[in-house]
Amino acid sequence: MKIRTALTLKNTGATATVFLLCMLMIYFVSEHTRSTTFFHDLRGEAITKAHLFLQNQVDAQTMQSIYLNNRQFINEVEVAVYTTDFRMLYHDAIQNDIIKEDRAMINRILQEKEIEFYIGKYQGLGMLYSFQGKDYIVTAAAYDGYGYNNLYELQKTLSVLFIVGLTLLFIVGYLLARFSLKPIRDIVQEAETITSSQMDRRLPVKNEKDELGELSITFNALLDRLETSFNSQKMFVSNVSHEMRTPLAALIAELDLSLQKERTEQQYKEAIQHALQDARRMTKLIDGLLNLAKADYQKEQIKMQEIRLDELLLDVREYILKAHPEYNIHLLFVEEDADDDRLITVKGNLYLLNIAFSNLIENNCKYSADKSSFVQISYWDKWSIIRLSDDGIGMTDTEKEKLFTLFYRGEQEKQVEGHGIGMALSQKIIHLHQGSIAVHSQQGEGTTFIIELPHI
Repeated sequence: MKIRTALTLKNTGATATVFLLCMLMIYFVSEHTRSTTFFHDLRGEAITKAHLFLQNQVDAQTMQSIYLNNRQFINEVEVAVYTTDFRMLYHDAIQNDIIKEDRAMINRILQEKEIEFYIGKYQGLGMLYSFQGKDYIVTAAAYDGYGYNNLYELQKTLSVLFIVGLTLLFIVGYLLARFSLKPIRDIVQEAETITSSQMDRRLPVKNEKDELGELSITFNALLDRLETSFNSQKMFVSNVSHEMRTPLAALIAELDLSLQKERTEQQYKEAIQHALQDARRMTKLIDGLLNLAKADYQKEQIKMQEIRLDELLLDVREYILKAHPEYNIHLLFVEEDADDDRLITVKGNLYLLNIAFSNLIENNCKYSADKSSFVQISYWDKWSIIRLSDDGIGMTDTEKEKLFTLFYRGEQEKQVEGHGIGMALSQKIIHLHQGSIAVHSQQGEGTTFIIELPHI
């Protein structure tokens, strides 16, 4: 069942229940009003007849004759008059005797002065009536034909109104539900047009403040993330394929060349060495790609811990010098006299931060004549600040703009070995830790990287 049908049925059912309760209330109030009015009229008729009889203005036989004749045309009131000791003085039609008075009823009337009751479809009353200083018991009963006819007509009218009203409620409810859910149908139709080849399409947002607007905005934000991820994946696969092809082609060519003819032992050693060099380049490229994939994780998926930046940089320096003894790495702790260690302590992933700082320091050393990198640690406000600088060849404006682009190699790519992954990877890691990285460089005057990370 569709939502608009279910919503229409629920609204119609709820409204019909309220509508029915209101109609029942009208019916029962009308019945109560009819009953109260008829008891009042019954009392007046009983008093009139009792007064006429007790004053001897009309004799009993005449009154009985009038009663019997009127019964053929109208719902005449049957009246009886008794003394307080239960002696009947007058009765309109003793042969009918609708009320059938007994001693218990007389005693109850004497006690309560007046009683009202029903005898089947007849209404009856008994009352204590005083005339010329003497008490009498007067009873009266009649059928309210006119009132019941009106009540029956009211019942038919209410039934017709209920059926017609319920039908109109269902139709109006269905139209309102259809109109209200039209924006959802538009969203569904628009969502069906979004495919992998049309990831740039977005859902329409007509009102940002209502629930459907919030849903569209949230869905569009999801599409933005998916499009970014999708495009990054396509670019990543394309670039990886391109980058992997070069060392693989070189490796295959070197091995094919070595098999084409007999060679000396030295030539075979050189061929194997070249192949080994290409294999190591591939290993380094694969390691960089794996680290890049880890840096693309969400922050919630990465284990975080408190890390002192001075200890981290000491470990990075030791690691780099083992691999490159010719490098010179100078650590300058400008704020080493700070009393609060938290100013240089950050919350992050030790493995990823190690990779980021290793890439930046190696970049300094590779592009400077004396293979040196100067690393300074300081703090300001809520940030721990790390400056990594060299006095090397520097960068052009174009190189600075594209420095953090994946697989981009600058004008010095032939002089220095690399794959164009390190800078992009370092930027991803710093951003993952809610930090920022900036580069200041002039050609021929060296390069300085400034990293800001929030301390604890």
